Amino acid sequence: MSQTFISRRNFLQRAASPIAASCALPALSAVAAGQERAAGRAPDHIVLCIADDLGWHETGYQGHALLRTPVLDGMAARGLRFDRFYSGAALCAPTRGSVMTGRNANRFGDFAPNWSIRPEEITIAALLRKRGYVNGYFGKWHLGPVRAGSPTNPGAMGFDEWLAHDNFYGHSPLLSRNGADPRRVNGESSEGVAREAVRFLKEKAGAGKRTFTVLAFGSPHEPYTPTDDDIVPYHGKVSERLAERFAEISAMDRAMGYLRDGIRDAGIAENTLVWFISDNGTPVPDRDRSPLRGAKGSYYEGGIRVPAIVEWPARIRSPRRTAMRAVTSDILPTLCELTGATPPERPLDGISLRPLFDGTMEDRPGPICFWGYDVARELRENPEPYLPAAAQTGNIPTAKVPYITFRNLKHPRPRTADFGGVAAITEARYKLYVPAKGPAELYDLEADDGEKHDLAASQPERVKAMRTALEDWQRSVERSLSGADYRGGQGEKQG
Repeated sequence: MSQTFISRRNFLQRAASPIAASCALPALSAVAAGQERAAGRAPDHIVLCIADDLGWHETGYQGHALLRTPVLDGMAARGLRFDRFYSGAALCAPTRGSVMTGRNANRFGDFAPNWSIRPEEITIAALLRKRGYVNGYFGKWHLGPVRAGSPTNPGAMGFDEWLAHDNFYGHSPLLSRNGADPRRVNGESSEGVAREAVRFLKEKAGAGKRTFTVLAFGSPHEPYTPTDDDIVPYHGKVSERLAERFAEISAMDRAMGYLRDGIRDAGIAENTLVWFISDNGTPVPDRDRSPLRGAKGSYYEGGIRVPAIVEWPARIRSPRRTAMRAVTSDILPTLCELTGATPPERPLDGISLRPLFDGTMEDRPGPICFWGYDVARELRENPEPYLPAAAQTGNIPTAKVPYITFRNLKHPRPRTADFGGVAAITEARYKLYVPAKGPAELYDLEADDGEKHDLAASQPERVKAMRTALEDWQRSVERSLSGADYRGGQGEKQG
């Protein structure tokens, strides 16, 4: 296939035929034999795709009446579809920290957008590198400056090659290649990063290397910069803002098709694991189409429940749909178990989903906890920077500022009570939501997905038990935040 994108009309026609069928070019017996060989081994290639601000309901496969997402719809129809997958936070940067570390980002002070990871954190890229994987990162980083010399750039965190932005990016973005001064990548933004990811995959796979590739889209984050062709299907059907947003989602979906075509063309589709997620809910409360309460920044379901799909033909051989709760912190422990990598010897907030991939897991054994940290109080009480300003200053403009100065603060002692902020915990069918002010709220998500009926007054014992479990977890997070997980305190990286 050519390295250029196909037209939107031809793409929609081609997307109607399943990639699984188009991959079945060898004789059926040869495919079956390949599946048998691959079933028990690690994936040769892992591709993690992260949408920026894509809401749980914003795909065709979730029944959206207007959005056109044929590629994601096909992945959901043929892979493992998650119906209760959560972002680690209600905002982008902390969720991305949870993806990389398997830990809630409050453990290392990445509380909000433009707060950074800490150099002592151990990422899935660093762990996979020890297993022989070559790692590439393409798109939005947002865990610190991507420039050369930054102690938190993708290279410092385990990636061998990167083309990245400090934060969000739009049409014809400025991106830094391996820390060099930013250069413009002309064209639609999802197309540009997908092309780079495919180039990396083909080059490394052709050299016989195993790869871990992150494709971190800038879409559909505002400000929207869609192409004219992509916005046409939505003109006049929704507000101009939503039409632009939907156009970016369609372009990102097309880029996912380009990625999957590239994987197929490289001859590596059978034992390549592709995992698609979003970093938080939509910032646009599309209440006419979303059944969930809340939006980006909220710890109601609309802010933290996100799309997630896994394709891996060698291991996930038939379509499945799961209602089991999972979260972005599960990615690191899952990939560690699948590849034989050794997880970090420090508290993790995720679990391995390998049994779910294999069809032997139906229920999550424990809770998932969330915490929107009280950033204002942290700035008042612990204002000392964790890293010097020179290490936290980026050099790539966004639509809003000429460059980003990241933050991370020392937290000399853990709190034991009065944690502040907003928090939540889910276990089995129930969710406890603890607002910054006011009483806790209890919801039965199986009966009340929209969190409309607060059951706290009628189930005080359940509220008490879940609140206790949540606060025990918050104490653990505070210990990590104070540096207790690093040998020698704040300063030495394990592994």
